Amino acid sequence: MSDQVDAHLSARVASRRDFLKSSTTTLATGALATGALAANFSGSPRLYAAGSDILKVGLIGCGGRGTGAAAQALSADPQTMLVAMGDVFADHLQKSLANLKQSGVSDRVNVGTDRQFVGFDAYKQVLESGVDVVLLTTPPHFRPAHLAAAIAAGKHVFAEKPVAVDAPGVQSVLKSSEEAQKKGLSVVSGLCWRYDFAKRETMQRVHDGAIGDIVAVQCSYNTQGLWKHPRQPEWSDMEWQLRNWLYFTWLSGDFNTEQHVHSLDKMAWAMHDVPPLQATGIGGRQVRTGTEYGHIYDHFSVVYEYANNVKGFASCRQQDGCSIDVSDHILGTKGVCHVMEHKITGAVNWKYAGPKGDMYQTEHNEMYAAIRSGKPINNGRYMATSSMLAILGRMSAYTGKTITWEQAMNSHEQLGPSKYEWGPLPVPPVATPGVTAFA
Repeated sequence: MSDQVDAHLSARVASRRDFLKSSTTTLATGALATGALAANFSGSPRLYAAGSDILKVGLIGCGGRGTGAAAQALSADPQTMLVAMGDVFADHLQKSLANLKQSGVSDRVNVGTDRQFVGFDAYKQVLESGVDVVLLTTPPHFRPAHLAAAIAAGKHVFAEKPVAVDAPGVQSVLKSSEEAQKKGLSVVSGLCWRYDFAKRETMQRVHDGAIGDIVAVQCSYNTQGLWKHPRQPEWSDMEWQLRNWLYFTWLSGDFNTEQHVHSLDKMAWAMHDVPPLQATGIGGRQVRTGTEYGHIYDHFSVVYEYANNVKGFASCRQQDGCSIDVSDHILGTKGVCHVMEHKITGAVNWKYAGPKGDMYQTEHNEMYAAIRSGKPINNGRYMATSSMLAILGRMSAYTGKTITWEQAMNSHEQLGPSKYEWGPLPVPPVATPGVTAFA
């Protein structure tokens, strides 16, 4: 860190000390009340006590989600400061930085040109810049390697969803999460519904037996198409794919992994994060037929089979001009939980009436309260399990085969190029059920 930044940080401590003493206590109490904080681990890194330290934040991945996460991180604790940013594209970084400097937390954005890192190794430079916390918001393909590097470097982590696009990536995330627990580092997931107050109470009532024994879960994420950037003549294959990462399975995991993982995470949550025995999926590409859409599908339907004959029915679609349905329902022996409505009907009739909150902000509020209190949050296992649920569904739909959880977890398929460089990168063919092989 430069002397100028250290002076800037030190000058802020005295002016915010009194506020932090009260706000940190409030945040920690709220987090403990919701059960979000994990047990205090021995050997944890230095405690950031109220009023004694600035938490220096680094952003890795400067797209829209990364920019939002940075603003939320700075809003979560008045003693935070964004001091480093990294992205593979300079224009992404500069746009994000400009937006943050115009935001309500602009006074704590202090990213000098010597801490603006561009390229495939930008994440390493952010980690070496003296930060305490990193926000991992690149395309999902990079999450396992970035998480491993961050934990090895002793950083607290906010990791956007999903956390992997293939089984080796999931295995890596599980290993990194275990290492984080040993080191007393927080790992907070961007699976934001678990930080929604209404969802927490709704799911707790399900777990307490309000609908009896679960017999089935149904979730839908049927929505419209998303953005795309027309290819420019000067772009290499690699640049085109990175700028349109949604449409390439090696980068996004396909949209059922990148987007539908939110719904699958709620299904996993209802099932106490116990994996299914197997899955059978179908899917295809009806309207995304042009090369601008890479090679991903535009619809999926997957049946997950759990122990005790419980089934999870999951469908998702990204097609313009179609009906939208983003909903989740948990069916039990005594009633039904309508998750998105925060409502239970049946033997017990109930509807949530508590505070709303902002789940995106709550993720960060609870993370920084945990860091300050020395009681880390570790969402590693469930964020890996939910990501693997989505990967399993994609594997089954792509191949047309019923695939067990064990088979999927032991898959050796590793998506992505052997090295990252600007140049040619062929697009794989669209997966064909019955032809595409399980690897």
